[in-house]
Amino acid sequence: MNTDPAAAHVSIGLGNLERAVLDALWDAESPQLVRDVLATLSDADRPLAYTTVQTVLEKLVRKGWARRQRSGRGFAYIASTSREQTAARLLHSLLRSADEVDAALLHFVGLSSDREQEVLRQALTDDHT
Repeated sequence: MNTDPAAAHVSIGLGNLERAVLDALWDAESPQLVRDVLATLSDADRPLAYTTVQTVLEKLVRKGWARRQRSGRGFAYIASTSREQTAARLLHSLLRSADEVDAALLHFVGLSSDREQEVLRQALTDDHT
């Protein structure tokens, strides 16, 4: 899980609670009922109401961040895309918004770790046909 809430908020344009709910969906191994997400997020410092979590999940569905499926009389929720797919889309969008894409890419690579640079090298040399 991303531990920098400010970066997470800026990165995908969601409020803190929306991001926390989306993180709960990403961390789950199966579709989550409202009560599952509520149990994941609630603690003594941050008590949440069932209806609050339900409202946030429905907002995420409307915004395209989550999908829902029938589960008994209610719904179970799942993230629409993985964290990795979301990060890739964000990076692509940011690169396309730069006036100097080449310079932005070079800065990005310069900020990347050795491991990240190796992954990029491998991806660029793999035959994707």
